Amino acid sequence: MLDMIIKGAQVVTPMGAGQWDVGILGEKIVVVSVPDAPLPEAKRVLDATGKIVVPGGIEPHIHAASNVQPGMPESVPGVPNAGPMEHSLGAIWGGTTTVVDFAPVPNEGDLAAGVHDYMAVWLGNSYTDYSTHCVYSSSNTPDAISRYGELVRAGFPSIKIFTTDTKPPEGRIPMSLVAKMDMGRLSDLMAEIARHGGVLAVHGADDEITMYNYLTAKQRGRWDWHNANLIHSNLVEDLAFHRVIRLAERAGVGIYFVHVTAKEGLDAIAEARSNGQPVYGEVLTLALSFERSRYDEDDGMKYHTFPSLKYEKDRLSLWKGLLHHDLTFTATDSGFTTYLDKIAGRNILDMRGGNIGIEIRMGVVYTDAVVKRGMSLERYVDVTSANAAKTLGLYPQKGAIAVNSDADIAIIDPSVKKSLTMNDLHLRDYSPWEGWPVEGWPTTVMLRGKVMVEEGRLLGSPTDGRLLFRKIEPSVLQRPAF
Repeated sequence: MLDMIIKGAQVVTPMGAGQWDVGILGEKIVVVSVPDAPLPEAKRVLDATGKIVVPGGIEPHIHAASNVQPGMPESVPGVPNAGPMEHSLGAIWGGTTTVVDFAPVPNEGDLAAGVHDYMAVWLGNSYTDYSTHCVYSSSNTPDAISRYGELVRAGFPSIKIFTTDTKPPEGRIPMSLVAKMDMGRLSDLMAEIARHGGVLAVHGADDEITMYNYLTAKQRGRWDWHNANLIHSNLVEDLAFHRVIRLAERAGVGIYFVHVTAKEGLDAIAEARSNGQPVYGEVLTLALSFERSRYDEDDGMKYHTFPSLKYEKDRLSLWKGLLHHDLTFTATDSGFTTYLDKIAGRNILDMRGGNIGIEIRMGVVYTDAVVKRGMSLERYVDVTSANAAKTLGLYPQKGAIAVNSDADIAIIDPSVKKSLTMNDLHLRDYSPWEGWPVEGWPTTVMLRGKVMVEEGRLLGSPTDGRLLFRKIEPSVLQRPAF
């Protein structure tokens, strides 16, 4: 006997979208069949007529564990920082069932054990399954870099690096993971990643120009928050992307650029992909929804994360890149704060990064991509789930409605039509998307066969999430595979 059959919906599978029945036993999908085909009996038949069944979202870019490490100060005194429980709660409400955090790589001892220790704050505190990228920086020794293979064997094959610090020394947050890597270490690290079959995630911005922009900002009248895009400019993205792509070409390593914001960055990715390099691009829902004129509002810093929003031409280019396969998947860079903390920084040094979009990503992308721009349902699944799963070594366990895949499912109701209010959301006290018109929203969410959210009710618990082991398919790292 099956545990559940989902009937009546349009189901998006790796073979295309169509009318299918989906059978679930335990944690797995065990049947995907044409309607009315003979099926075993089931404990529950879920009638999803008129709705759309997609794989649970994969969120490849959040910052949660760092917020609750011992000694980390509260952003707002008396208001606990948002850690794994808060991020995963927003994710599951929004149809995302797997998230990927960040953990620094130690220099001494068992590297994998150090990562596990850092991620221990997730245990028993997650409504979603989870994993982590491992962060290398200039503080890491050549010996720690040479031991990267230990992380791959432990199921952590993706590495994150920064080519710049997002702020000059006087503005950096204590215990921040944002620490640049010099080009010598990066070249060495790329060789190790290529050797062991991993992938490199890159926050790409030219450090020297970024720091010089900060240095000269006051004398050039660029100190107020709404000048963020003149500090983290199109130029710094352009130069860093090209430099990293050239290093990656020589090393033969697969890379993806996180939070692409500028047309120049997109063009660099497209050129590399046309030359056969395994280069991929991530774009934030924030950058698809907003552009830098939003900074001019009185509380315009609420739209900011690092790197900054760019211009309308850049936003439109990002949409074009996502629709035409030059960009690979969407993310949020989730690391949210309260509204008061978010608007407290009134200049480019003090303004806070972080983004509260983890709950709205699946629904807003459905509205803006599928409904407004005609994106196919198959491509929608690619950019919200499947491509991230493939890039990070989770596919087809995650990111697919297929036999033997985890029964991670989001059921979207296309009849939902409204403007978002804070009563619709479950995180903190503000959202840049408040008032955003949506048509279609995830109303039922399942994690490994368990119904976590159903028609406005939270049924899951923070003990449901599990740490995932990942291994990347070689084809992803040899050429642009999707």
